[in-house]
Amino acid sequence: MIKVSVLYPNSESATFDMGYYRATHLPLVAELVGEALVSAHADLGIAGGAPGEAPAYIAMGHLVFESVESFQKSFGPHQGEILADLTNFTNTQPTVQISEIIQ
Repeated sequence: MIKVSVLYPNSESATFDMGYYRATHLPLVAELVGEALVSAHADLGIAGGAPGEAPAYIAMGHLVFESVESFQKSFGPHQGEILADLTNFTNTQPTVQISEIIQ
């Protein structure tokens, strides 16, 4: 299993609409990639590691797939539509990391 983490960096000017992300963007991604998506969830950054420190990421999205190949095959054809939706909920440029889930 792999996890695709989409990390939205925090800054003084960063905006993120978690309501839109959860109600519209994640369901859009799920619909487009279909059964290849095992699960999805979102995290809202609330603090950094030190007292009073801002979170490094304003939000994160996590998508679980069986394999990198499964992700690429299901996501690739819809990448343009998915990325075009970013401006509806954030003004940041996300970073993507693919990780192997170790249990």
